[in-house]
This record gives sequence, C-alpha cells and structure tokens, in this order.
Amino acid sequence: MATSDSGVLSRFSEMGPTWLAGAIATGPATIGALVTAGASFDYTLLWVVVLSAVMGATAQYLAMRLGLLTEAGIVTAVEDNLGEAWAWLLVADTVVAAGLAQLVIMKTLAGVSAEVAGFSPVVWAVVWGVVLAVGLAGGGYKYAELGAKVLVTLVVLLFVASLFVVPIDFGAAAAGLVPAIPAGVEGALLAAGILGGAVHIALVTMQSYTMRARGWTTEDSDLAVFDVGASMLVAFGIASLAIFLVAASVLSDPSLGAVGAATALGPLVGSNAKWLFLLGLWGAAVTTLGGNTVVPPYLVADKMGWAQDTSDSRYQATVAAFALVSILGVFIPGAVFGLLIQALAIGFVGTPFVLALVVYLLNDPTAVPKTNSLLENVGGLLLIGISTVVAGQWVKRVAAGGVTDPVSLSILSFAAVLAAAMLGLAGLSVRNWLGRDTDRSMAAD
Repeated sequence: MATSDSGVLSRFSEMGPTWLAGAIATGPATIGALVTAGASFDYTLLWVVVLSAVMGATAQYLAMRLGLLTEAGIVTAVEDNLGEAWAWLLVADTVVAAGLAQLVIMKTLAGVSAEVAGFSPVVWAVVWGVVLAVGLAGGGYKYAELGAKVLVTLVVLLFVASLFVVPIDFGAAAAGLVPAIPAGVEGALLAAGILGGAVHIALVTMQSYTMRARGWTTEDSDLAVFDVGASMLVAFGIASLAIFLVAASVLSDPSLGAVGAATALGPLVGSNAKWLFLLGLWGAAVTTLGGNTVVPPYLVADKMGWAQDTSDSRYQATVAAFALVSILGVFIPGAVFGLLIQALAIGFVGTPFVLALVVYLLNDPTAVPKTNSLLENVGGLLLIGISTVVAGQWVKRVAAGGVTDPVSLSILSFAAVLAAAMLGLAGLSVRNWLGRDTDRSMAAD
C-alpha cells in the first residue's frame, strides 16, 4: 500500500500502473498518427491532440475506479456481473486490437533499430522478441513498470527538446483548436488514430491488473488519481503536443515513413533534431511493446482462472508466446506509419464497447460498493459518445469505399459485432434502471 508521504518525488516512486498505460499511449502508432496529421493538414487537428489527452485521462480514471472498487480484473468483473459470453467477447476484442498493434509496432522498432545501429530489421525483430520474452516472463510487472517510467520520461524530454528547435506558427496553431475534421477517409482515419492512441482498449483493460500487481486498494485512491493525472494528462499530453507541433511546423509530406520523417527534419532544423526525433521514436516503440505485451496475457489468464503474475508458469508461457509471435510483424508489407494508424483506428473501433462495459459496471450496485457520481457518469458518457462518433465516422467512410478487400470486410464485421454488443448493453442498462426504479417505488409504498 502507498505511504502517506505526499512529496512529488515520493509520489513518483510510488506511481506505476498508469505509467504503463502511458508507455503504450506514447508509442510509435500515436507518433505515426500525429506526424501524418501534422504533415497532411498542418495544425487543423490540434484540437484532437488536446482532446486525446483529456479523454485518455478520463478513460484511465474510470478504469482505475473499477479496478479499485471491485479488487478484481476486468474480465472477472464482467463475467461475474454479465456472464461468460460477455467476458469472452471482451477477451477477443482486446486480443485482436492489442495483437494487431503488437505486430506493427515490432515492425517499427526493428526498422528504427536497424537505422540507428545497423544490421537487418529481421535480426532486430528476433532480438527484441527474445528480450521481451525473457524480461517480462522472467521479471514480470516490476521490470515493465520501471522501464515505462524511465523510457516515457526520456521520450517526453526528447520530443520537447525537438519542439524548441522548430518554428511554430502560433496563430495557425490557435485556429487548429477549433473542432473540424478534414474531408475524406484520411481525415477521419487520422482523428480516430490520434484518439485511439490515448483511448485504446489495451490501456483501459490493463489498468485493473497493473493496480492489483501494485497491491493498490481503495485506500490508495488519491495516489491512483495522481498517477492518472501525471502520466496521461501531463506526460502523454505534453509529448503528443510536442510531436504534433513539430510535424505541423516543418513537415509537408504525409507519405513519409518513420526514418523519412526523422531525416526530413535534418535540413530544416539541424541534424540534432533528426536524431532526437529518431531516438524518441525508438524509445516510444520499446515502451509500447513492453507494456502492450502483457495486456492479452492478463486477460487470458484472468478468463482461464490463472494467477496474473510470473508465479504461474501458464501466465509466463503466455507472455513469452505473445512476445515471440510479435517477431512476425517485421514481415508485414507496407509503410510503417500507414500501418500504425490503421492499427490504432481498428483498436479504437473496439474501444467504445469496453468503455461502455466499464461505465455499466460502475453504475451497478451489485458490482461495486460505490457507484458513479453524476460528474463521473457525464464524463463516461461523453467519452463513449465522442469515441463512438469518431470511430463511426471512419467506419462509415470505409463502408462508403465499398467492401473491396479482406481488410475492409474485417473492419466492418468487427464494428458490426461490437455495435450490436453495445446496443445489448444499453438495453441491459435501461432494464436495470427501470427495475431499480420499480423497487424504490415498492419500498416507498
């Protein structure tokens, strides 16, 4: 349990769970979306960048409350209160979204490692896969948390340093705070990608497990709130703003790859900015892979009734297997940034369903001892509404292009299943509300 010392340094050492979420959020997929958005539309989507930090912090706060109040993993909480089918749907949703992101991020990390240190990307993919498997399966949560704290801090500092050597058009940036999504599939895709980096299914679902690994209870609520604010609202928010502003200020080619974006900064603002950007991307990829690797194993272990730590060999084996399978990501064809944005957008399609589950459980008195306040419900409903609208805009524009390939068919099918699930959850919410209202009327009589 946390100590009573309220000093900032003491608080930083005690924090942890949301830093892992921040490590995933401050990843190459987010960087890819931010760089492409800035290079494609200048400052137009700045409002989305600001909104992403607020939405990310809100989502982690609600997930944190659910974890503390139930003192259980989110899969167990869903199964106990909604049934096994809902729990399996949650597991499948998370594994698909996190697994796709894992493959693409490994491709990014291998490519950037090859650029920085030489050797083939395939060699680096194998190296990083083994490092993840051994480190996380052997060391468990404490190594993932320590790595997240160190590398996220480094990434933030690197990108903020880059910000100081580029010319910012503050007038145009202010205009970018007015909500507007550029026409076409690309504008909606980028908006979904940026928000998907902060409000991703992997971030929401992992929160209850990392808090349990920390041993936090409701007595640590204040520390947990500080953890959310410092990591998602401040660290992630600053990093996102810095990356976007750098891209919007000096880049003009939306088709740039990871290395191309870093190289393009060289002639404009000097070689140091190029390497700051490249090293920031490298650090972001490492932190994201480290955090993302443990997410599907957490949910699978919870559903199967295993311990969610390295004391259980089955959990260890699942972590190692997920880490090693991610090596295959290096063989995925296509430009890295485009793949990253697609992965984020697909994950974002699956996120409203998970947010709806969290809000549903936080309003069920049989699930939690203290249900949501009005303000918390307003924040949760706004979060669900905004994420649904933005994800829906992208899905709508994908559908408008026709089902011409397996990717578009998979995206639309994925969205349809989860939309049906959300409607079912809304029906259950109405039924429960009417039932409680009837019970109160009978008690009054």
